[in-house]
Amino acid sequence: MTADRTIRVLVAEDQQAVRAGLVLILRNAPGITVAGEAGDGEEAVRLARELAPDVVLMDIQMPRLDGVTATRRITGERLADVLVLTTFDLDAYVFGALRAGAAGFLLKDSEAAAVVEAVRTVARGEGMIAPAVTRRLIAEFSGARPAPVEDPPPGLDALTRREREVLGCLGEGLSNADIARRLTMAEATVKTHVSRLLGKLELRSRTQAAVLAQELGITAP
Repeated sequence: MTADRTIRVLVAEDQQAVRAGLVLILRNAPGITVAGEAGDGEEAVRLARELAPDVVLMDIQMPRLDGVTATRRITGERLADVLVLTTFDLDAYVFGALRAGAAGFLLKDSEAAAVVEAVRTVARGEGMIAPAVTRRLIAEFSGARPAPVEDPPPGLDALTRREREVLGCLGEGLSNADIARRLTMAEATVKTHVSRLLGKLELRSRTQAAVLAQELGITAP
């Protein structure tokens, strides 16, 4: 997305008061417009198809269709990037949302400025995980190495050495700019490598790639 393009956001939240607050925050943010509002998961998927937003701000617990399943459908159809917003930071929700293809995970008690910045970050194609959640993920993976993935993605062997290095950097939660500095390459080249490795691994988001890198034990140089 170019810097001067308005970011179109679909807000999916079943609590009307919370949804109204989020809409107000986003409407007051320069360069962001609210494309629509959804009160349940089914409506979120339908509106994502109709409105083609850039980002869906998705609550986890909603009627008719939960946020994780709605996220999986939206990202599976490549309708939009999804930023999950919830009061829960339980591992089941974190991993469920990330494996469903969410590009970001933010807690509802985040400040308004953090919500806006998270939307901008996800719209740029970067992953965004709340610091508190990031610490939990790091603790989870550093405390005990996850069991080996029984069926690694078929495309794993097709990755070049550079793509594996970039994948390892994603596993550390590094941004494109951070990866560029770590691997001494242009940021545009990093973006190309990320796009290619996502395609080869058949993943929907860089955050999914980060989880996979952790599960496979792929580390950055």
